Amino acid sequence: MIQRIEQHELMVMLTLHEYLDTCACAGDLASLITVIAEQAVPIRNAFLTNQSYATSRNVSGEQQAAMDTWSDGHLTEVYRSSGLVAALGSEEQKDIVNFPDATGRYAVVMDPLDGSSLIQTNLAVGTIIGIFDDGTVMQKGKNLKAALYMIYGPMTTLTLTVGEGVAIFAMNEQDEYLLLDGDVRMPEGNLYASGGLKKDWKDRHARFIDTVEQRGFKLRYSGSFVADFHQVLKYGGFYCYPALEGKPEGKLRLLFEAYPIGFIAAQAGGAISDGARNLLDVEPASLHQRTPIYVGSSGVIELMEGILSG
Repeated sequence: MIQRIEQHELMVMLTLHEYLDTCACAGDLASLITVIAEQAVPIRNAFLTNQSYATSRNVSGEQQAAMDTWSDGHLTEVYRSSGLVAALGSEEQKDIVNFPDATGRYAVVMDPLDGSSLIQTNLAVGTIIGIFDDGTVMQKGKNLKAALYMIYGPMTTLTLTVGEGVAIFAMNEQDEYLLLDGDVRMPEGNLYASGGLKKDWKDRHARFIDTVEQRGFKLRYSGSFVADFHQVLKYGGFYCYPALEGKPEGKLRLLFEAYPIGFIAAQAGGAISDGARNLLDVEPASLHQRTPIYVGSSGVIELMEGILSG
């Protein structure tokens, strides 16, 4: 009887296409989201033959995994072929890529494969995407028209917002996305993940971590930003990569990581901050700008800002 109920529930789940039809986003935006979401299949299929590290480094000086370069090249060509994307900013490319033949005016920012160092260990990694209009990527995060990430874990999942809340989908055996949760709300939970070496933490950040640990927060850190954030989205708490001694700008990038994840967090009732201000309100100064990041439940982000401000 339980099995029959579960099968019935699966049959009535909305597909991604059906969900987008119910939203107030433009038809060409829905088409672009669909095209991007479909790339989870070729990206996941490429893991087996792209296990090694590449001989190159990205613009930030970090050694690239073979999957970094493969997924970046693959997605870049997908945007070019779609005709919907006028400009692209990628973590793996030095400059903005313009597509002069595009008929659409969307601009995409992306981390094509977040957490790629974990591929050889078979831990969850993902793809992070933000979509602007007006043909330029150099905009504040609050101007995003859509943000999404795909996680390649035990399931392939898609987490999406088009500015009308957050929805989570899972891919079935027919490579079709089915809606798991159409109204995701981030609770005030007690999970946390903090990047950076502890010896390099600044005093006020260390004080904040001590405070939440005394309140019973539990460490959950894998090294994949998108996977660690997804736990926070589901269960509450926060993820952070703070300013460090000798590295005041932190590690993560404003456009490719902070903006899309922060936009999703805000749509789910959470918040994102650099320790003092809402990162979605920050005007980007450069394509590869780094920033400290604290993202998660609104209550704990407020607590953090109070401690870091002294």
